[in-house]
Amino acid sequence: MPTPPNASPDALADRLGHRFVRPALLHEALTHPSAADGIRPSYERLEFLGDRVLGLVIAAWLLRLFPDEAEGMISRRHSALVRAEALTRVARSLDLGAHILLPAGEEGSGLRDRGSVLADAMEAVIAALWLDGGDDAARRFIERHWEALLREDATPPKPAKTELQEWAQGRGLPVPAYREIDRRGPDHAPRFTVEVSVVGSDALSGEGGSKRAAEEAAAQALLAALQNDD
Repeated sequence: MPTPPNASPDALADRLGHRFVRPALLHEALTHPSAADGIRPSYERLEFLGDRVLGLVIAAWLLRLFPDEAEGMISRRHSALVRAEALTRVARSLDLGAHILLPAGEEGSGLRDRGSVLADAMEAVIAALWLDGGDDAARRFIERHWEALLREDATPPKPAKTELQEWAQGRGLPVPAYREIDRRGPDHAPRFTVEVSVVGSDALSGEGGSKRAAEEAAAQALLAALQNDD
């Protein structure tokens, strides 16, 4: 049986800015796959939907905020705002991990604070908001909690893959090599794991809902490691 959330559901609803007409949606969005059974579904299906809702809301928001900016610049901003790191930061600001439902045996595993778990649950919560409150509820939540991330840097960030390639080329090294090492999950919501390596460094991996997203996550991980070593 999953353990109850460590914090009040009402407190989480207040932080989300939405009172659920169908609380079961929020419960599903907070149920880790290890706690799912025939009665309680996990957040995986909602995660699939939330990824699309977030992408659409952020895209429309950016086009509204930057009417004169070229598509390539908008795309860079969009990539930075929908990647796992952004989702994880917002999830931590909401203390979302305290509400994730886990089996009793997983309580000491550190799952509640794992970045990939927080990002997945955050996407699922966005889907729950959209299903329960419609476009307006999801949009209000996203724009409120992503605004600080948007304002951190007035210039559009480069994708991590681009930065990693520039890092390698600046040192006279071959371009980074990417390799898909795992694919799992159902066809409607696959999870990819991709490994990236640069000559002279250990390979690191990343996960994502598409091969491209997994490559970007892997590049982010390797960039962070390389920059720490510099």
